[in-house]
Amino acid sequence: AEVGQLLRDIDGYSGEFVTQKAMQLLAYCFTRTVEIRFAKWDQFDFGEALWRIPAELMKSREIHLVPLSRQVVQTLQEVREQVGGSQFVLPSSISRSRAISENTVTYALARMGYKGRMTGHGFRTIASTLLNEQMYFDAAIEKQLAHKDPNQTRGAYNRAEYLPIRRQMMQDWADYLDQLKA
Repeated sequence: AEVGQLLRDIDGYSGEFVTQKAMQLLAYCFTRTVEIRFAKWDQFDFGEALWRIPAELMKSREIHLVPLSRQVVQTLQEVREQVGGSQFVLPSSISRSRAISENTVTYALARMGYKGRMTGHGFRTIASTLLNEQMYFDAAIEKQLAHKDPNQTRGAYNRAEYLPIRRQMMQDWADYLDQLKA
């Protein structure tokens, strides 16, 4: 119930359009905030519905693939129509040549009444918890979170991306969030 209310509050957010879309994308993609902040249009393949996050943005320093749900593709199209013309998906309102601030989402959540209860990183916790409770394949969840395998031997040999499973999981996740919101 609380997640559904959070999503409704984000949809009703009266601040900056880009800030609202940043929160929506974090909820649906559950990436780290730095990855959303510095997302650039050339990282997205809409034909493949795939976001390729470059290694330099990743904690692991490895390219990370994020399958895009229909909802995320639609959100990105809305953003492009509204604020296109910047290399950044979510440009700063001060200068389109800069990304949104590292505090943008945190401050927005605080203004919405979630101070001390929710952060941009919290969307990752919500997704991990609820997907695990729904018994999704844990390796796919961990891969989606861009976590390293704690078993160093297995991690050294297993290069699986689990893309077919993750594509379905990400669409199921987006549909689930929409159900909670409704």
